[in-house]
Order: sequence, then C-alpha cells, then structure tokens
Amino acid sequence: MTPDLVANLRLVRTEGIGPVGYRTLLRRFGSAAAAIEALPDAARAGGRDRAPAVPGRAAAEDEIAALERLGGRFLVLGHPDYPPLLAQLADAPAMIAVLGDAAILHRRSVAIVGARNASSAGLRIAEALAADLGGAGLVTVSGLARGIDGAAHQGALHVGPTVAAIAGGLDRPYPPEHAALQERIAAKGCVVAEAPLGTSPQARHFPRRNRIVVGLALGCVVVEAAPKSGSLISAGLAQDYGRELFAVPGSPLDPRCRGSNDLLRRREAWLVENAEDVLRELPLLPDKLGPSGFAEPGSGWGSDAQEPWDQLGAVRDAVLALLSHTPTPVDDLLRRCQFSVAAVLAVLTELELAGRVESHPGNRVGLLSERFRPD
Repeated sequence: MTPDLVANLRLVRTEGIGPVGYRTLLRRFGSAAAAIEALPDAARAGGRDRAPAVPGRAAAEDEIAALERLGGRFLVLGHPDYPPLLAQLADAPAMIAVLGDAAILHRRSVAIVGARNASSAGLRIAEALAADLGGAGLVTVSGLARGIDGAAHQGALHVGPTVAAIAGGLDRPYPPEHAALQERIAAKGCVVAEAPLGTSPQARHFPRRNRIVVGLALGCVVVEAAPKSGSLISAGLAQDYGRELFAVPGSPLDPRCRGSNDLLRRREAWLVENAEDVLRELPLLPDKLGPSGFAEPGSGWGSDAQEPWDQLGAVRDAVLALLSHTPTPVDDLLRRCQFSVAAVLAVLTELELAGRVESHPGNRVGLLSERFRPD
C-alpha cells in the first residue's frame, strides 16, 4: 500500500471533488498530498467558510485493504494500467476499482446498451451480437442492468471475456439477481466501479456509470431504447466522446424502439443487423481524442508558474456570470471566457469545493441549488 495511493484515494473521496477538479488540483499543486493541504484555502476562495471533509489516512487504508480482500484493486488515472480510452475523457474517473483481469480494459471494445424491459427479440439480438463480436476478438462492455445489458454479457461469456461497469460498489451487485453473473464476469473478464465499496446504486449514479461504459469502448450499439431513456443518454455521450454510434432497428409499433429508431432516422447512428455491420465501421481509435494523462480539454495552457493564482477574482466573476442551473459543457465555458484554461478550471474547482457548482457526466457543469449546498 503506497503513500501515493492512499493520498490519491483521500483526495478522490474528498467532499466536493469531481473528476475535473481532481485533475486540476494535481496539476496545480503537483501531488495529491499537496492538494489536500491546499483544500481549505481553495474552498474559502470559492466562497465557503468551512473546509471540505477529507477522509483520514486510516479510512483510506481501510478501503484499500477491503478492496484487496475482495480480490480487487484500484487503477489510478495517469498510470500505465489505467484504461487508455477511458483516460481520454475530460471527466474520466480519477480512480476506478476493478475485479478481474484489468488488462482486458486495454483491448478493443464495443459497448452494447438498451432497454431494461427488453423484448424477447431484443434480448436474442443483443446476446447473438455480443457473441459474434467476441468471436471476432472484440470485448463487449455493458452496465450489468436487467434486459439488454444482461443479455449482452451472457452472449459475450459464451466465447470470451466481457466488461461490466456498475453504478454501486463492487460489493453491491445490482440488480441482486445478477450477483452470480457479476461473479462470472469477474472470473472471466472484468468488473469496474467508480463508487466506494458499500455504495448501493441510486439514480444519480447511473449517468456516471454510463460514461464509463461508453468511455471504455470504441463504439456503442443501442438495442431497443425508448425516448428519454438511459440508453439514449449513453448514445449522447458516445457522440460527445467521438465514439461510433450504432443502432439496431426495431418495430415502429414497439415504444421500446422509438429512441433507437430515431437515431437511425436522424442518421446519427449506423444501422446494425449483425456483427459485420459493426466491424465494418468500427475505427481503430475514436474520432475525437482529447489529451491524455492529467491534461485538461482546451488549449493555451502555458506553465503554472506564469498563472496569476492570486488574481482569480475576475475569473470567478466571469465564470459565475456564464453559469446557470442548466449544465453547460466545460469546453463551451472555456471558449466564452477570455482567460487561460488553467485559471478557469482552477476557479471551477474552487466553486465545486465550495458547493456552488456541480459536475455532470459529459464534462458539463452547472450551478448547484442552494438547498443542496453544504453548510
């Protein structure tokens, strides 16, 4: 158990620290330990009197030991064993817990997502598609949910490994009836979680899980998705992240297919009837690749030594004027601010620590309602 791992976990679990804030703090202060020391001042700069709650060293060590007893380990953003495609996301998880063979996360993968209340035909298509893609050497990634997710995992396991990204902790299989399936995936593939052990999945966790499912893959196949469904959220993330988007056509009489059919109608997705349709259009790399490691989206970084860290008041005023309760892409915010990327991200981190803004999947940020702000 290395001191760096303990310090990184403490920073990740700190109140008000999101993925972008984590990376910004590391870049600004050089290490997780130094960032933790600077947190009280950063929170005060954002407008909060009380310092954010930071887990103690013992608590972090206990979490690491508990994960190891479960047979898992942490992968830290910026380290060679962290999944390379996931690392390209501007809001990539700072740390993920994994059960199984983490090397599988470096293989070419395709995400398969769809309805929980899927039809028999949809389940059959998802299972066959995953099996055929696995036979062609690709790894299927999905979210272990009921319906299409479960069928995709089952199909992939017929021929090889699969990857499940889950919304809760690794010790909280969800849905409960997929506990045995999660065990099989961990034995033959890999299970990934961003949430701490002991976390039961809640509604707000699933969009975060979805970004991991999409982020690990070169493309995303939608099988049966109703309008405004979680599967369409994943489809939107795939477009944001530059992943290829595919959809299986469904009956116009089935409401479960309206969302996926709309993707095809708007020509936003490739039509898929079999694995060959996916293999023909799947790239070797995503269309859009952001900077890797600890860099942030955008350009014009310059060196930290040249940043006016003691003159961020004007930056803070400009950022707050542009933000609303509707989540805004950070890239849009950066384009509209006449300040350096480093300064804007530093201010966003301070405001998040202060509980004034909130990060959303897809590298978006919005003002936090006052009733949800910390004391």
